[in-house]
Amino acid sequence: MASIHKEILIEVGPEYVWAAVRDVGAVHQRLVPGIVIDAYLKGDSRVVTFANGAVVRELIVDVDDEARRFVYAVVEGSLPFRHHQASIQVFAAGSGWSRVVWITDVVPDEFVARVSELVEQGTDVMKQTLEKEAAG
Repeated sequence: MASIHKEILIEVGPEYVWAAVRDVGAVHQRLVPGIVIDAYLKGDSRVVTFANGAVVRELIVDVDDEARRFVYAVVEGSLPFRHHQASIQVFAAGSGWSRVVWITDVVPDEFVARVSELVEQGTDVMKQTLEKEAAG
């Protein structure tokens, strides 16, 4: 199993960042527009459509407001993961700043490069989107 760790600083307060992260049905609007083009809730899951046409169903494992931590697991999709679980957690990082930690566990290892690329792109777009939205 491989773990992908990505940490970024966002020049927006943690309450604002957490409000966007915890709005799990609006990931395509509030966090990563352009990477995710559609998302909707279906029972205890969300269905996400990526810009490349891939569609996955993610089980919503936890939305913890106290810890500002969201956990999800891919349970259906075009890639045959044996295991995929991720968490996004938001921390205060000084006045008006947030530290976002995104950890993804993936099996088999052959998908690590593809998932790492998506996480890298996702954090870049997340930072741009939240900072732009908060400034405007």
